[in-house]
Amino acid sequence: MKARLVRIGNSRGIRLAKPLIEEVGLTDEVEIRAQGGALIITSVAAPRAGWAEAIDRLGPSAMLDAPSATRFDEDEWAW
Repeated sequence: MKARLVRIGNSRGIRLAKPLIEEVGLTDEVEIRAQGGALIITSVAAPRAGWAEAIDRLGPSAMLDAPSATRFDEDEWAW
């Protein structure tokens, strides 16, 4: 697909066809980077996307390390 750069104030923009946007799953916010003479446009991933699924695969025992005693447990606590 070919497109023209259009003026937007002092910048330039490009119009992307709706079917193309839907095909690649772009939303209102994207990441753009230059790589090897090309612009790469990707969807912005949610900050913790996939975390819930990852912990489900590992199981609840993987969430926390086993407690370990410190010098405060041995010297400073009086029960």
